[in-house]
Amino acid sequence: MIRLLFSLIVLTFVALGLAWLSDMPGGVTLTLMGFKIEASLAVATVAVVTLAIALAIVWSILRFVFRLPSLISIGWHARQRHKGHLAVSRGMIAVGAGDSKLAHRSASEAIRLLGREPLALLLSAQAAQMEGDGAGAARAFHDMLASPDTKLLGLRGLYIEAQRAGRELEAVKYAEETVAIAPKTAWAVDALMEHHARTGDWQKALMALDHGSGAFERQDRKRKRAVLLTADALSHGDGAPELAIDSAREAAKLAPDLVPAQTAFARLLSRQGNYRKASRLLEAAWRLTPHPDLAEAYLSIRPGDAARERLARAKKLMALKPDHPESRYALARTYSEARDFDKAREAIAPLLEPAPTVRVCLLMAELEQLEHGDGGHVREWLGRASHAPRDPSWIGDGLISDVWAAVSPISGKLDVFTWAKPAETVIDRRFSEVLNGTLRSLGPVHTPANGPQETIPSAPGMKKTLSASAFLASQAKEGDRPSPTEIRSPTRKSKADVIFPLAHSPDDPGPGSE
Repeated sequence: MIRLLFSLIVLTFVALGLAWLSDMPGGVTLTLMGFKIEASLAVATVAVVTLAIALAIVWSILRFVFRLPSLISIGWHARQRHKGHLAVSRGMIAVGAGDSKLAHRSASEAIRLLGREPLALLLSAQAAQMEGDGAGAARAFHDMLASPDTKLLGLRGLYIEAQRAGRELEAVKYAEETVAIAPKTAWAVDALMEHHARTGDWQKALMALDHGSGAFERQDRKRKRAVLLTADALSHGDGAPELAIDSAREAAKLAPDLVPAQTAFARLLSRQGNYRKASRLLEAAWRLTPHPDLAEAYLSIRPGDAARERLARAKKLMALKPDHPESRYALARTYSEARDFDKAREAIAPLLEPAPTVRVCLLMAELEQLEHGDGGHVREWLGRASHAPRDPSWIGDGLISDVWAAVSPISGKLDVFTWAKPAETVIDRRFSEVLNGTLRSLGPVHTPANGPQETIPSAPGMKKTLSASAFLASQAKEGDRPSPTEIRSPTRKSKADVIFPLAHSPDDPGPGSE
């Protein structure tokens, strides 16, 4: 509506102007090559306007003719870029679908049509990774280093390729270069921390975290620092408690729910004779997260204490968390050490229903042996332990461990171990074999009625108590345990990180790697 009104106003003024020109006296005389042309002002004005429009049209035609080659070139390049971008899209879809041949053809077409554009180089690298061509992927990532826009992506790709090839020092070099350019790059900071953590240089790992602290959220940064400080405190062992206590103190403050940090700090305080502060620390941690390590540290906080003092501490834990299984287990075990078997059975009774775990079965076997020396009942509880549900353990990267570790021996990642109950499908066959061997060592084993009977003499020097830790420690053989080298060298080729997250990882070795 506004445009219509504006157009009407303009036309009105034009009409008024032409009427004004036609009514004005005078005219225009043009003499050209002996010809004399006379016209009124209105006619002359219309002639001038018409001539200007005609000249503009002629100039546009001439300009189009002269620019025609460049326009053809621009159109050709536009079509080429359109085809190149279609090739990139087709290649990325092929990468996600796992079609390495189509991805490689699309990458070659994209490079031919687009040259060294970032997306074309990325597709070329992904296609090379799918085909296992590390050298081709490295060349594509090296080409990315030439442009400031793609340099970080190139460094990331070179880091992953170096990792896949086992060139740890070269990978660390790329991570250091990335941190120098962009200190807030999380993957590079993580890479440096994990490298120093794997070598046991916790101070350098902490320096890397401090330098790239902006790469993480506040809580994540505090957690990582607490894990590194705990590992640093534990690395000193019994040799230098004065160096470890500062690290343990800060770790315990940063992560109140990190059990190893609390136990490490409490043990160091206990060694200094500060039993009251250590007790308060462990009690606060117990209220937050009841854990067997906390119970063990709390019960043995003062070396040389009699069973009466340990029992008083166990009752204190029970009062803090009366309904928690760890409280009952710690109390029952302490009653067993004090030879108060009735109270021990009363404390552990709620844990026998519906299905006692391995530790509970072993504690019941210990009670039967200490109280009655009854081999039959001991064998019964040990037999139940071999098939009982597993107790919570430290689990990380598929590895079940009795002790916490800051770094996974499988992947080398930081802070992967969590306290959880293993899946029932994960069965430690060596554990069952050890239990069955002990059952045989306790006396005659009766097979079914139609089978033979076998009598195996008692094993000399068997421990009188059958706690879980003592039982496994007395029976385990060093040869049964995989070495760190074996753990870190699985038969299946490990997957590396991907540059561009897709539904199908381009560096998945695939079924042929088995």
